[in-house]
Amino acid sequence: MWQRIQTLFLAIALGLVAALFFCVKAYSIGQGGVHAQEATYIQAFPYLVLLIVAAILQLIALFAFRVRVFQLRTSVLAGIVLVALQAWLAFDYFTAPDGVVFSFTAIFPLLAAVFDFFAARYILRDQLLVESATRLRSRKKNRKV
Repeated sequence: MWQRIQTLFLAIALGLVAALFFCVKAYSIGQGGVHAQEATYIQAFPYLVLLIVAAILQLIALFAFRVRVFQLRTSVLAGIVLVALQAWLAFDYFTAPDGVVFSFTAIFPLLAAVFDFFAARYILRDQLLVESATRLRSRKKNRKV
């Protein structure tokens, strides 16, 4: 399981998604430059749902290493969910009132999606390698000496 680079990519993406459960999304600046109010990702219902779905898909993709095609599809789906989460964050960023400062963790979904797509690329490469080796073995069996 841990011998493959895609497992490392999926684990990093899972770590980034799991970190979002505990991080502050944004805070508002009050008078005198003091943090008046903090908003986390789990306070908003849409963020919470997308984070839970993304975390579950990440876990499934991480532990489905024996079924490469399923792992590939799950990692791509997790990447798509994370891009949707990033789009929602971008919408909130551009419509936020003055005095609201977003944390650097707002780019974590995009980073996790990039790691998911890198993992999908390596999973596809492994699957094609296994299929070509299987095809070569079957040709050897059918050839008469």
